[in-house]
Amino acid sequence: MVKYFDDIKKDGVLSVALQMMISAKTAPKGLGQDSVIIAIVSDEEKEKIAEQMHQLADIAGKNFHRDARGVEQALTVLLFGIKNTDTPEADCGACGFATCEEFLKQEKKGLPFPGPFCCFKLVDLGIAIGSAVKTAALTSVDNRIMYRIGVAAKLLNLIDADYLLGVPLSATSKNIFFDR
Repeated sequence: MVKYFDDIKKDGVLSVALQMMISAKTAPKGLGQDSVIIAIVSDEEKEKIAEQMHQLADIAGKNFHRDARGVEQALTVLLFGIKNTDTPEADCGACGFATCEEFLKQEKKGLPFPGPFCCFKLVDLGIAIGSAVKTAALTSVDNRIMYRIGVAAKLLNLIDADYLLGVPLSATSKNIFFDR
């Protein structure tokens, strides 16, 4: 049997997505405490994200349409998130509060992402995503870190996280996420 690239590329990209999840999960975390949530979305959820992004474009700007088209063309999407109740109990004050206990007592405000957030956890999220997209780059799978995917996924309650970012994946002759 002969298999062509277009027949099996989704399987290859899904394999890389799993490797990206491993890279993110094994990335260094502040004080050795891992609380980064990582998920891969199904085709159905990917379409819901794109639809939500198109709806958001009417109130939040045309770039939501542009990024939604990228999600529609992507083979899959990874979601990365953190909870606003996670804290390493370091009492570092970087969040603006004297102690983690004081931070946790704060009313969570803001849309779509209800902050405040622990600075350790935000840095952990960035390092995890950086490790993941490094893996994609090493395997030549096209990707882009997108805030707008996170907004849509949060509004759809796709994963149990309070702050989310998304990474769509593609394998085409031209990177669909950078021809803007």
